[in-house]
Amino acid sequence: MHDTKAPATPATDAAAQPRAHAPTAPPARVLGFRVTPLTARRFANFKRNRRGYWSLWIFVVLFLVSLFSEFIANDRPLLVRLDGKFYAPVLFDYTEEELGGDFPTSADYHDPFLKERIAQHGWAVWPLIEFDYRSVVRNLPRPAPSPPSWLIPAEERRAKPDAPYNLLGTDDQARDVAARILYGFRISVLFGFALTIVSSIIGIAAGAVQGFYGGWVDLLFQRFIEVWGGLPQLFLLIILASIIEPSFWILLVFLLLFSWMGLVGVVRAEFLRVRNFDYVRAARALGVPDWRIMARHILPNAMVATLTFLPFILSGSVTVLASLGELVQQGKNNLTAPWLGLSAFVVLSIVLVLLIFVGEAVRDAFDPRKLFAGKKA
Repeated sequence: MHDTKAPATPATDAAAQPRAHAPTAPPARVLGFRVTPLTARRFANFKRNRRGYWSLWIFVVLFLVSLFSEFIANDRPLLVRLDGKFYAPVLFDYTEEELGGDFPTSADYHDPFLKERIAQHGWAVWPLIEFDYRSVVRNLPRPAPSPPSWLIPAEERRAKPDAPYNLLGTDDQARDVAARILYGFRISVLFGFALTIVSSIIGIAAGAVQGFYGGWVDLLFQRFIEVWGGLPQLFLLIILASIIEPSFWILLVFLLLFSWMGLVGVVRAEFLRVRNFDYVRAARALGVPDWRIMARHILPNAMVATLTFLPFILSGSVTVLASLGELVQQGKNNLTAPWLGLSAFVVLSIVLVLLIFVGEAVRDAFDPRKLFAGKKA
């Protein structure tokens, strides 16, 4: 008696066997963080722009170095060993009595008495630049503003062997230019970050409200922006400077009154485009609050266009504070001391070029034509 069972075919054998799971692609990671595939493609696009990618790294390194300005340019030693004891003047304030002097005032480490005492009874480790942005440099080879030390003839420097070395010279108040640039770069970038972040938050919120509600809200807001943007900001700043002395916070608040308008148009246009889409109407029908619809459903789409503007807004914020800086003013008032104006111009140019290159790379990273170029549907 023959077996009537049909012979197994390859198809039935394959069906009978347990199905193997298809290999899953490993999660995308950027700088060690787990991200979506879209974010990974954007980062790859950004990294492909070598000019912008390396400009970002250079800017980050410069900024991180400036955060430790006190350890690079200071009129206090980093470490002092005196009479068998260790002192850290860069971190703590010591009186002259504590270091073996006669006065209860703060120690002046450039004072000849204290320098000689440290040299005879110990040693000191100084920063690369032995002055901070406020220090008045003594014993200059020439009256202030003194040129960079490497521009002074050797015989003139030998006539004053104890004269300090100033890489970029001094300003008209005998302060080291290199130290002032280092500290000024830090305050300018921090100012730019603060102004960019706060003004972007206000501008995005204003544009979102305009675009989402439209109608009279949009119309009245647009008329207000036209009037407010037409005010003479420069003249108002001049009047403010003549009344009170501008400080970091006063300038930040004043410039914030006008800088928030930069992103309103971009965010408003995106919200006007999206507010009548089906998913927005569905969310409204389900009773989702307006603020949640704006924040969780529409704003992520608007942020794509907004992020491309942030590096350019940052560069503009840095430029505003730098143009008001004292070193730039001294360069204009002391044309016979070209190192003042040239130093400020070169540093400002480098910062702006780096930020512009970064902005171009960010714009390319979010450009859909480049983001999906060559990708099959």
